[in-house]
Amino acid sequence: MPETDFYVKNEILEAIIDNAFEWVVVVDTEGIVRFMNKTYCEFLEVDAREVIGKHVTEVIENTRMHVVVKTGKEEIADLQFIKGNYMIANRIPIFHEDKVAAALGTVIFRDTEQWKKMNSHVKSLFSELEFYRKEWTAINGAKYSLNDIIGSSDALQDLKQRVKKISSGDISILIRGESGTGKELFAHGIHQLSERSSGPFVKVNCAAIPDNLLESELFGYVEGAFTGAKKGGKVGKLQLANEGTLFLDEIGDMPQHMQAKLLRVLQEREIEPIGSNRQEMVDVRIIAATNRPLEKMVQEKLFREDLFYRINGFQLIIPPLRERKEDIATLTEYFLKKVTQRTGKRVNHIDQEAIDILYHHNWPGNIRELENVIEAAVHLTYEEIIGIDSLPDYLTEKELLRVGKQSLKKLLEQTERKAIIEALEQNRGNKLEAAKTLGIGKSSLYEKLHKFKIEE
Repeated sequence: MPETDFYVKNEILEAIIDNAFEWVVVVDTEGIVRFMNKTYCEFLEVDAREVIGKHVTEVIENTRMHVVVKTGKEEIADLQFIKGNYMIANRIPIFHEDKVAAALGTVIFRDTEQWKKMNSHVKSLFSELEFYRKEWTAINGAKYSLNDIIGSSDALQDLKQRVKKISSGDISILIRGESGTGKELFAHGIHQLSERSSGPFVKVNCAAIPDNLLESELFGYVEGAFTGAKKGGKVGKLQLANEGTLFLDEIGDMPQHMQAKLLRVLQEREIEPIGSNRQEMVDVRIIAATNRPLEKMVQEKLFREDLFYRINGFQLIIPPLRERKEDIATLTEYFLKKVTQRTGKRVNHIDQEAIDILYHHNWPGNIRELENVIEAAVHLTYEEIIGIDSLPDYLTEKELLRVGKQSLKKLLEQTERKAIIEALEQNRGNKLEAAKTLGIGKSSLYEKLHKFKIEE
């Protein structure tokens, strides 16, 4: 390319950036300003030639460009107070050969009024989209797909492959797994991949509905069927799920008289609403889920054997989180992003010590418990990073007592120190009363305060 063409293109590019709607600034690895476009300089009332070479904090108030270039972590749509007004700023690290070489900063909305106008427009579009989404969900019912099931462990990937293979058929599926493992998500995913995906997806939690109401919930009733029946009757869940999928969650809690009625539906593909003398045909695929030992319940005559084999066309066993701990880091990152987006808190990382504690926990509540822990940690932290101090107490106390992590002497010292601090707090700092609470002399308490470096 001729040298003159290069300079012409360079001048055109500079002119475009100088007159861009966005304000633009570039800093090097030390936070020194290397470029600032014309419109930004005009707003700040500075000379472009004079700002080059200065530290960005000397030029732009409340900037974080020097922080981003050190951390290598982008900050998008951040509120920044400049010259008496809040503005919307983006800060993006620039990498070269896997190392941060510079950082690019832009101000998209020059004042919050512009942001509010754009925000109103976006909210209007989202409102319209949400209307159509709710309309579709009301008809279809399934909100999730396999893509919403987070994790990269081999166990989870194998499970997803099995789901893809069996979803297209009409075979009944029994999903088994502990509470909180995501059984309902898999049911949604199976429906979405099935030939019935354009049909309804209807959920019934057998444990949440009283025994005397479950029959009317599933089969519906005609007007005047019983005292208190709605005028015009009620359509049952089996009718609503016609040509689609019925998800029976916690099927192990279904009362025995209802088990017999459900078996007839699966065998004959017909129902009879309460108070009616007419049979109605239904075409429904059943997906059931439970965390109960159905085989043992069959032996104890608590669950019908014939129904068990009818719903157990294919078994899908979801492993608990403690058996796929490779997914903990991925799930933690996902929940952290989900919670911070909802709450608006700037928490973008969890340190390795905290991750180690999560990794060694047994997770009896599985993924649901992990999500609750991350949400609590986000609210408890005042930093941008979640550390051990931000985790719920029951996790950290168990970690301190984990055998093999520390010597017995160290464990005893930590327990003793914690007991002394607790006694002081209970007695509002009164050392004599604290010593009495602990059953030791005052001089012994002072020795321990000095030993454990507890402020006297």
